[in-house]
Amino acid sequence: MVDNTIAAGWDAIDAAAARLYPGVTPLHYGTLLKWRLGGPDPLDGVSVYPREDHWHFISYGMSELYDKESEVAEESGWGFEFTFRVARDHDETEPPMWAANFLQNLGRYVFSSANPFAPGHHIDLNGPISQENPETAIRAAAFAEDPELGTIDTPHGRLCFLQVVGLTLGEYEEIGRWDALGLLGVLRTRLPMLVTDLTRGSVIDDPDLAAAIEDGARRDGSSTGGLYVQEARWKTDSRPEKTVLTFGANAAERIARALAGRLPYGRDLSIAGPEGGVRLRPGDNVTVTESGHGYVEVEIPPDVLSELTTVLRPTAGVHGLRTAPGLVVEIVKSQIRDQEGNVVEVIG
Repeated sequence: MVDNTIAAGWDAIDAAAARLYPGVTPLHYGTLLKWRLGGPDPLDGVSVYPREDHWHFISYGMSELYDKESEVAEESGWGFEFTFRVARDHDETEPPMWAANFLQNLGRYVFSSANPFAPGHHIDLNGPISQENPETAIRAAAFAEDPELGTIDTPHGRLCFLQVVGLTLGEYEEIGRWDALGLLGVLRTRLPMLVTDLTRGSVIDDPDLAAAIEDGARRDGSSTGGLYVQEARWKTDSRPEKTVLTFGANAAERIARALAGRLPYGRDLSIAGPEGGVRLRPGDNVTVTESGHGYVEVEIPPDVLSELTTVLRPTAGVHGLRTAPGLVVEIVKSQIRDQEGNVVEVIG
């Protein structure tokens, strides 16, 4: 039981939920050993509200539930709490616990990496969103402000209710060409509450929705200024002098799509790996500049961009560029691991 006399942040979340669900007592699942006490789960609890067609999950633990501890007065903790809307069958009486475990995994990532999520962020899950449903096409996620809970002020600062939205890989790939919030806007025309349904197919299969995505990508270009991938590195070969850019096969096509949506619009793209990376930017001539911290900056003219996006494919190999004799692109095999770290697929 939470002592509400010292849980002002918790109370603020409860109050927001009560405004949306007056008189409804949620199902609540607490954590036995909390993260701050050395436990494995960063969320102190998850409340679940039943709706006619979905379950509405709300987390407790990404914000400051008890005392104000961070030095950022404007935000409570990480500045958000997760929400998650998961499709519900009409006769379903218990919420799917995989969804609560998934939110714990997302929270664990934020606490471990110190990389918080925000509206417009997106992530490849490297497998099905639910291990209990391995056949589902939902294998990625994006984040948006919850359409009903929004953002509130708490005694410890601002808190955004950040809704997790499950995506197919095809939808996720379109984000690289365009924009996560733009794609979610198209998805809302079919799913107004952005409910994650493990049985649904891709919106790209709908010609009208696919056309709306294509129009947005052509009009706006890509808002993805940076990609984090498993393999992104570079080296210089001196005989003859060449710069070799190395990327993993799993990310190659995603990089190509992002480049096509960035450089023609006058925008850079940063591709980061574990120990550095490559920044590609539009230019009139190919120039290569080491920029420190393991990064190299490369200016790419339009004709080189066209050839570069052609060789960025998920097949291992080494490609010299006809339009840029001083550049070589190396694609290496990628290992895809499950949540336990086991290799489940090799690409390339």
